[in-house]
Amino acid sequence: MRLPLVLTTFLGLASLQSGCRTDSPVPFPTPQDAGVVDAGLNDAGLNDAGVPPDAGVPPDAGVHPEWTLQGTEVQVPEGMRSAPFDVPRFLNIPSGMMVSVWARVPGARFIAFSPEGTLLVSVPGQGKVMQVRPRAGQLPEVTQWAGGLGRPHDIVFHERDRQVWVFLSEKDRVTRSRWTAGETTRGAVETVVSGLPDASLPELHGTYGHELKNLAVDSQHRVYVAIASTCNVCLSDTTSDPLRGAIYRWDWSGGSRELFARGLRNAEGLAWEPGTDTLWVAVNNRDNTPYPFDDGTGQYGKVIPEYVDNHPPEALTSVRQGGHYGWPFCNSNPDTASGLKQMPLDRDYDMNRDGSQADCAALDRTDQGIQAHSAPLGLTFFDNGELNPAWQRGALVAYHGSWNRTVRTGYKVTVFPWDLATHQPTGEVDVVTGFVNPDQSVWGRPVDVALAPNRAFIVSDDQAGALYRIEPIRLP
Repeated sequence: MRLPLVLTTFLGLASLQSGCRTDSPVPFPTPQDAGVVDAGLNDAGLNDAGVPPDAGVPPDAGVHPEWTLQGTEVQVPEGMRSAPFDVPRFLNIPSGMMVSVWARVPGARFIAFSPEGTLLVSVPGQGKVMQVRPRAGQLPEVTQWAGGLGRPHDIVFHERDRQVWVFLSEKDRVTRSRWTAGETTRGAVETVVSGLPDASLPELHGTYGHELKNLAVDSQHRVYVAIASTCNVCLSDTTSDPLRGAIYRWDWSGGSRELFARGLRNAEGLAWEPGTDTLWVAVNNRDNTPYPFDDGTGQYGKVIPEYVDNHPPEALTSVRQGGHYGWPFCNSNPDTASGLKQMPLDRDYDMNRDGSQADCAALDRTDQGIQAHSAPLGLTFFDNGELNPAWQRGALVAYHGSWNRTVRTGYKVTVFPWDLATHQPTGEVDVVTGFVNPDQSVWGRPVDVALAPNRAFIVSDDQAGALYRIEPIRLP
């Protein structure tokens, strides 16, 4: 979420936030309204890591006492039961809630609600943005809002002078258009930022590891763009223009470019803490990290799976102007007394072995670590107890899941409850799990989260091509 501003058309959980993937005021049809029936279990039993609805998941260290998870069958309307929903699927979600496939959008990535409740969904692999429009008593209508785009990714609604704008990031630019409630196709487009680096750069030879862009717009109407690294770890990104592994800021017109922060390998899900001008990001850190300590163990400089599995952690962190967060020279160390909070940084063996490239002790520490290789993407703040009355404020984060780990991690949605006094997360709580099968194969990969009315939320999944709606069970 971003800084609050009031729109008279918005009647949902909270007012529209500046630069927010907004909450929707429009009631969504429930699965019962849409004619969803219970698919039942097949003879083979479970098909994934979820458990049947009558077998609760006991609390563990990651579950907040006010919110335990329970295995629940994903309700799937008749017309949406192509793979992976051609067999029953189960997800572990908070007890007292239900989960349904709200819409099918192949390749769905980042999502954002308009003030009146239309959901825009980026599909970078197909160069388009889809819209999902709720309809009372029916399944939502899914149509194309914009096409012919260059790998569109992040979507932000923002109000200025009583006009709502929708910003869209592409691989090499950021554009915006005026939003009109009820529009079915995108209106006239303005280019705000152009010339962003993509795979067409001659020195990249057609390969850019993190070409997709994420963005935010602040209360002064300035535009922030995360320009992620082209590589796992390299020096070329630290001397390019613009720097890569960095966040830049432009004014409303697209001028006055300035480097906002650097050392962020792949910053995703840019979002503002509610009521503040503090930018938070979810960061994907490097893979295959060599053991960095010459401690006589014989492991120095070697890529050891047991070490790589947990190093370096991903990050959920606030970002300050002028900050340097380490990449590619320094990596956060979770193995100290501070655990995953405010971790000290170690020298990277590949890039900063002797410390000549950067003084790790002088660089910015991240606020909160996340299990290494979880691949956090979407980041959405909630406030005023919107998600759970036990938490006044918090952040929802979608984990896309690991490839560089001996045992898979991620593939879930978590929440970080917030301390309003310190403006810091107080822990991590699983909210949606169950996308990994017992044989370690995967049937779904969460990307982004958006709040909906009545303590509901939507999760996008680019592997399953689905939008899930998780909501409290409404008793008859």
